Amino acid sequence: MRRALPPLRALLGAARPPRPPAPRGQGMRGPPAGRSGHSAPCVLPSFGFLFDIDGVLVRGRTPIPAARAAFGKLVNPQGQFLVPVVFVTNAGNCLRQKKAEQLSHLLGVPISQDQVMMSHSPLRMFKRYHKKCVLVSGQGPLLDIARDLGFCQPITIDTLREKRPLLDAVDHDRRPNVLSPSAVELPKIEAVVLFGEPVRWETSLQLIIDVLLTSGYPGNPYGQESYPHIPVLACNMDLMWVAEAQSPRFGHGTFMVCLENIYKKITGRDLKYEALMGKPSRLTYQYAEHLIRAQALQRSWEQPIQTLYAVGDNVMTDVYGANLYNRYLQQSCPRARLQAKAAAGTAPAQLPQHIQPGLGWDSELAPAAAARCRSVLVCTGVYDPPSEGAVPSRDSVAENVFHGHRDFSFDPALVEPDHIVPDVDAAVDLVFQLENFAPR
Repeated sequence: MRRALPPLRALLGAARPPRPPAPRGQGMRGPPAGRSGHSAPCVLPSFGFLFDIDGVLVRGRTPIPAARAAFGKLVNPQGQFLVPVVFVTNAGNCLRQKKAEQLSHLLGVPISQDQVMMSHSPLRMFKRYHKKCVLVSGQGPLLDIARDLGFCQPITIDTLREKRPLLDAVDHDRRPNVLSPSAVELPKIEAVVLFGEPVRWETSLQLIIDVLLTSGYPGNPYGQESYPHIPVLACNMDLMWVAEAQSPRFGHGTFMVCLENIYKKITGRDLKYEALMGKPSRLTYQYAEHLIRAQALQRSWEQPIQTLYAVGDNVMTDVYGANLYNRYLQQSCPRARLQAKAAAGTAPAQLPQHIQPGLGWDSELAPAAAARCRSVLVCTGVYDPPSEGAVPSRDSVAENVFHGHRDFSFDPALVEPDHIVPDVDAAVDLVFQLENFAPR
């Protein structure tokens, strides 16, 4: 059984005292990560950017003013990027191409779909489920998204409700007036894929529970033998996110908390996830690094990408995730980088056995090869500095509770950003300074 987490403030009590706030364009923690010790400016990048979207570039549908200024510095007069850039968002309610078009309009620079990573993008690697019948939950063009990712037999919550109308009974006005004499035949549902928060939570919660407790045959009686339940793959663990409202709004992580607790209340057992993706998962950052390196290869940049700068507004997702991936790189990747060199020009090398998650997705990616991942926190979204000139501390960014997902253990070091800057424009200035980068 998972051990309950103590209050966050108690965990943070022994943390080292915070540093004085840095002026615009300077780092908050640690030595420079890049090439600031070099005398000659660099003209080829050895680093890449991982940009969050909500709270960094936009608030809801409203652009953040610093975004256009920042991206004016990242492209040449022909609109080509000067450094590898990937947009890593926990959103999952649209296709990559649609998000790329939105970003192109917002930022005034051409963005390709290969630069966009939605929370569900890593599902492309879970090929073992692509030919199975899967129940998909969320909103937006769910069938289009699922098929674009490779799923051949997706079924939506709405379709399941139509086929099994007696299962959705919370809203009395939506109950069927005439009882169906017989249920329409459905294939066995072999997995559940949670893309994002749905619109009618009570319907989605009820039908997902039905699928889990009947081993994929909703409408059948609940069975005691249905544990462990069929696989659940979840995207986007954000408890809250920032839109136009003055306070953060419920995210998909809140929906997952409801699902987990209902399942445990009914069964007495923990809901298990086959995979969790979206920030702060290591899977998401390794996939993002893969996209960064693909861009560098496409542009024939010969410098290896050594440093990833993850720019975000949420301590519990962006900062936690970047720091967690940095820890993974420090602990696991010297050997992986040797494997990557040994496998140059051949199939991707396998990761060491002790870090294999057992899901098979690692074999779809080349081993991680970056040396480090640095977290850059902006003050235009979820993170709100306590007051003008106040010293940001771990207490102030997290208050009294851990907002991360149940399956991610809390570590005070993982919620401390490497750098804190006012906005994304300042983040770009900071990184160029740290890397001594002066593109021609």
